[in-house]
Amino acid sequence: MTIDRASPTDLMELASDVGDAPMQVAAILVLDTGSALGLPAVRNAISDRSWAVPRLRERLVRAPAGCGRPVWVDDPEFDIENHVGAIRAPAPGDEEALLGVATEAVMHRMPPGRPPWSVTLVTGLAAERAALIVVFHHVLADGIGGLAVLAQLVDGIETGRPPASFPRPVPLRGQLLVDAMRSRLRAVSGLPTGIRRLRSAVAELAPGGIVRAPRCSLNRPTGPDRRLAVARADLSAVRAVARANGGTVNDVVLSAVMGALRTVLRRRGETVGRLVISVPVSARRDASATRLGNQVGVIPVALPATGDPRLRLEAIARITRERKTTAPASSAALLGPAFRALARLGIFRRFVDRQRLVTTFVTNLRGPEEQLSFLGTPITDVIPVSMITGNITVAFAVLSYAGRLVVTVVADPAACPDLRLLVAELQSELDAMTANPRDEPGNGLAT
Repeated sequence: MTIDRASPTDLMELASDVGDAPMQVAAILVLDTGSALGLPAVRNAISDRSWAVPRLRERLVRAPAGCGRPVWVDDPEFDIENHVGAIRAPAPGDEEALLGVATEAVMHRMPPGRPPWSVTLVTGLAAERAALIVVFHHVLADGIGGLAVLAQLVDGIETGRPPASFPRPVPLRGQLLVDAMRSRLRAVSGLPTGIRRLRSAVAELAPGGIVRAPRCSLNRPTGPDRRLAVARADLSAVRAVARANGGTVNDVVLSAVMGALRTVLRRRGETVGRLVISVPVSARRDASATRLGNQVGVIPVALPATGDPRLRLEAIARITRERKTTAPASSAALLGPAFRALARLGIFRRFVDRQRLVTTFVTNLRGPEEQLSFLGTPITDVIPVSMITGNITVAFAVLSYAGRLVVTVVADPAACPDLRLLVAELQSELDAMTANPRDEPGNGLAT
């Protein structure tokens, strides 16, 4: 019997789920004008296509004491109606209304004992549009894995077939114990590799010692409410300005984020020369629908928040090049055990509510380059939704799709009441840098 266990990094995600906001992420798929999709058709399509992603019909259960990490098992009571629903957006059905519906969907905690995902069909949008909000708990997949799941739910993929063995029997205690012992033996034999990985983890997290984020109002304990807002840019223009200044698309986004945060802090009466950004890094370049879970670490990067936009971009590009490691995502080898230990002691939330290691999160994913469709309706936009926790009051999720770059800002409205200003400044930064993407570096563009 194949035993599919949660990985150590998956357990880190579970240990982190201690705040008012669940560790859930989402993607909003905006469907073109004239969409007339009904809930029965959406349910049937998602049900048929979910067979290609076994994890969508599995739930995570604890193993008996001494039998290792939790195990993914088939849910014998799986019912598509528990996972796919519909809602009508409030008037006027604009993007702000859609983002409000998405916020409620991603903040609704998944019921325990079921596969941790949902899809919501949103109707009543302006211009006869509709949308699908796909939500899943972070333990199910990381960002790259989430894209692999979405790829199986849209058109163009052969529908999976129900396996004759579904539902598979739950592994017996003896089988779990033998599997756990084998895993422990492999861990012992791989000790030298583990030691090297710990060294890489230290290098990834703190190459020159522990970096502390400056004290500012961006770090304060968050509550249960969230708000979303979006900025956009032409992807080819972003790539051009990145090449012209020796950087990457992510460097351009980081520079825009730093400029926007600097302006917001200045309006709050605070002057900060640098901020520490937590940038997720993956140990893999892609994922398949049958190989999900989490293989992600983080790199905290201290970046300048001042200066001319192009000069700032050049500086950020140099810093991020220097911070790249030979073993991406190795930091999880340190963070996972530390987070789980804090959770067992009951002090993880106290730690994240007071941490001074990072200012914010910026997550960047490369999405499909070609436009997708669902049940024959073009998907015109894909909006990523990430989470914030602890004392991170605002974070940024970035996704490229069909020639556009979307940056979604998620914030606690009580701790970050100037979200509109922040997004306006972020859009202004992106517009300024991409207006003349082939200009020479350091051309004196005003902030």
